[in-house]
Amino acid sequence: MQRQVNEGETFLPDFCAGQSVLVVVVGAELLAIVLTLVGGLYDDLSVARFARVSLFVQWVALSSAGVLCLLKHWVSALPRAWASTLVVAVVVLATFVFSLAWRLALAWVVATTDPDYAVWDQRIWVHVAIAAVITGVMMRYFYVQEQLKRQERAELNSRIQALQSRIRPHFLFNSMNIIASLIAVDPDTAEQVVEDMSRLFRASLKEAGHEVPLADELDLCRRYIHIEQLRLGDRLQVEWHLEGLDQHAVTVPLLTLQPLLENAIYHGIQPLSRGGTVQVRAEVRDNMVRLSVSNALPEQHTQHGGNRMALENIRHRLTALYGQRARINARELDDCYEVEIVYPAWRG
Repeated sequence: MQRQVNEGETFLPDFCAGQSVLVVVVGAELLAIVLTLVGGLYDDLSVARFARVSLFVQWVALSSAGVLCLLKHWVSALPRAWASTLVVAVVVLATFVFSLAWRLALAWVVATTDPDYAVWDQRIWVHVAIAAVITGVMMRYFYVQEQLKRQERAELNSRIQALQSRIRPHFLFNSMNIIASLIAVDPDTAEQVVEDMSRLFRASLKEAGHEVPLADELDLCRRYIHIEQLRLGDRLQVEWHLEGLDQHAVTVPLLTLQPLLENAIYHGIQPLSRGGTVQVRAEVRDNMVRLSVSNALPEQHTQHGGNRMALENIRHRLTALYGQRARINARELDDCYEVEIVYPAWRG
């Protein structure tokens, strides 16, 4: 059976990406500085020496990065040990080729047959040994970093699953009471509440980090609000601002908006005797999805622990999926509390 490869799981950086190439260039230049300083212990330091070392190291680094970029898909399909060995072999081969070319070029320039410029000059093998050691250390570093990321991702997923699968007991009990009270007088509505609860519980048990179309998330939100409106009546009003948005094209991590609505109702609307309005906004601007939920502030309000937990849960999930470009902002305005979520419209 052919092995399926997920390129996102490879422990090697993407040498085709501009950021990785920049890191290679900067790292190679730092190595050139170190080698020049070490050489200064045995000979005079000079700009010419640094220029030669820098040029040689950059040749090796960039050519190796170019080859690994071309072999990216093949290397990512290899086991980690073989992938590391291949990377070391590519860098060692590039070092040998450029060292040999360098020595032959010098021999041709000075027109000498001195053994110091022979093909098997000892300096060539010193260069090869240095390249092998440094690349081996870097492979170990990348491997350890990848293992740490995998461990952090596993712990994060476990935490997300625990939080995502947790339905507040008060919501469950209230919903069961609503169903019990409706069975005799309005069985159709009671059946709809059961279906709404089933959809909410089914969503809470799905894989952490699962992305769905925004339309599906909004459907869950409306089902949740339908249950809460049966409990709170006219005290709960919801305004949707979704104009000009393709709800099926935009994706969102599952159970992102619903917990925010739950917090807005539980901590904002429920304490108000007169009730209030929850406003939900969604738009795509500058290739960024912007979702916000705002609610009226009760007269005496505090930052409840459950609210902070939900926000931290969402923040961790957004960071795991979209990196540092995703953010969540919670703030108090004049007469309302607003939570805004911003993340890239497309991953990559």
